[in-house]
Amino acid sequence: MNAQTIMVCSGKGGTGKSTIAVLVGAHLAAQNRKVLLIELDSGLRSVDIIAGVYGKTVYDIEDVLCGRCDGDKAVVASPLYPGLSIISAPYEGGVVRTAPLTRLVSLMSPFFDFILLDTAAGMGPAFTAGAAVCAKALLVLTPDPIALRDGRIVADRLIADGHTQQDLRLVVNRLRPDSFGRRAAVYDLDECIDTVGVQLLGVVPESSALQHSVLAGEAVPENCPAAAACAAIAGRLLGRRIPLTV
Repeated sequence: MNAQTIMVCSGKGGTGKSTIAVLVGAHLAAQNRKVLLIELDSGLRSVDIIAGVYGKTVYDIEDVLCGRCDGDKAVVASPLYPGLSIISAPYEGGVVRTAPLTRLVSLMSPFFDFILLDTAAGMGPAFTAGAAVCAKALLVLTPDPIALRDGRIVADRLIADGHTQQDLRLVVNRLRPDSFGRRAAVYDLDECIDTVGVQLLGVVPESSALQHSVLAGEAVPENCPAAAACAAIAGRLLGRRIPLTV
């Protein structure tokens, strides 16, 4: 086993990047894949709540990268999503650097099918370290001009750093019925794709059921449209031909 490493990133905050990382990881795990999600957003930790491991973590990614513990001691299995394991970010402090993250991913890779790196928004140290070790990147953006412009900047940076166009995929998140149209800030999905310049992997609708589940620390129900969209994204990452629907 040699894990495929995928970075989940965004140009700006508030795109739902961490939620997408957890749900895609959960649906990869539901397909009998072993998945490790490493949260790199130091000081703005949220994956522990979304994945249901809040209060169960003893060590975090900062402890691992600084050598205070081995990587396996920081791994916590999600009680909500079987097969999904988490290494949380610290509540505060810490800087993710490339060399120790590379060592950690190399050590963990034989034990997992997928390693997902949930980076901080923007292009700080966590983004730089994640970009250095990932094979692919998912750009999670909302359908608004600022997110799309920032997404294009992130995509250009990844390509400038050596990733190819085929390494990058776009996920449009939090889509609402009024997101597109002549009176909307973005006309249609094609405008999202053309602005960012990255092939579309999936579209995830806004969902009150998802928001309720996340806030309550519960598993997102399978009949939730957002969960179904993330299941389709996971299937496409596994090479399955699943039609895109909006």
